[in-house]
Amino acid sequence: MSVEGGAPLVLVAAGGTGGHLFPAEALSVELAKRNIIIEIATDERAQEYGGKFPARATHIIPSASLRGRNPLSYARTGAVIAFGTLKAWQLIGRIKPAVVVGFGGYPTIPPLLAASLRAVPTVMHEQNGVMGRANRLLAPRVTAIATSFRQVAYADAYSPKMAFTGNPVRPAVIAAASIPYAAPDAAGPLRLVVFGGSQGAQIMSQIVPAAVERLSPALRARLQIVQQARAEDLAQVRDIYSRLNVKAEAAAFFPDLPARMAAGHLIIARSGATTVAELAAVGRPAILVPLPHALDQDQRANAGVLEKAGGAIRVDQKDFTPGWLSGEIARLAADPARLAGMAKSARAAGTLDAAGRLADLVLKVAGLPPR
Repeated sequence: MSVEGGAPLVLVAAGGTGGHLFPAEALSVELAKRNIIIEIATDERAQEYGGKFPARATHIIPSASLRGRNPLSYARTGAVIAFGTLKAWQLIGRIKPAVVVGFGGYPTIPPLLAASLRAVPTVMHEQNGVMGRANRLLAPRVTAIATSFRQVAYADAYSPKMAFTGNPVRPAVIAAASIPYAAPDAAGPLRLVVFGGSQGAQIMSQIVPAAVERLSPALRARLQIVQQARAEDLAQVRDIYSRLNVKAEAAAFFPDLPARMAAGHLIIARSGATTVAELAAVGRPAILVPLPHALDQDQRANAGVLEKAGGAIRVDQKDFTPGWLSGEIARLAADPARLAGMAKSARAAGTLDAAGRLADLVLKVAGLPPR
């Protein structure tokens, strides 16, 4: 076990997208408060998301997701994962972590697999309502499995090692959660926040501006829009809002998105696990459009949890049309009490102490005393 001034070391492994990195960041911050040294294993995409990890070091470990169903694809993916596992084996032997914690995605396979081969304790966090394929591959080998939801599909066989913690949210989200929801009044601004996850979503750029164009001039005049869009869609999105004289700010990425969510009256978004967790933590009403082509329909399951709680409206992408969305925005704008009720219900579904719960589990699995 590596120590620095008496502090144990935890290796955190996460794929390089916001959905994996943000909860990993939340755990890292919590563990750092408890005098734990953090190092991170991730892929080259991580630098795009400006994480604020309190990490001593970041290690780029090769990995790959399966891109096809033919023998050549299997061989290529297997070769990259095998090479990444060798690199992770060497890394773990050198830094000697007390425990390795993985946050899903194929980039976490090599570190967790190497840790299990070296008999280092492991914790796997499943963020979605459906256990992902990479996590299903790792589940038999890890020491413990933490979950964001109390019910997780494809996880029944591993119930003895499962623990509900919730999905850890970043300090910026905790700060945003302290801001109470103020429903819009009939004549004041109506603030929409639109995004499709940390990598954006083309469908939002296609549908939301077209829906805004269909709104009545009086309602359009009230709108204040913050929209995350793919870089290639930004010019088109900005041009439409400018032509409509709608007050809007569009960008490829908002590093202060939690604060912008807290300032919003209505969120329109995909339903990745981190998005759903942050919406629930901040307590904001949402229209959620699950990614339709996911093999396991995990985003649909995630959105269903918030919909069942009363905090969101779930709509399949095939039904997410400019006509449907303009009608829904108009109905919600005319019913501030419903928006306030949805915000309250969303907040009730949140788990603000998830990072603390997960940190407790990590220390327990590592055989370390509570801190």
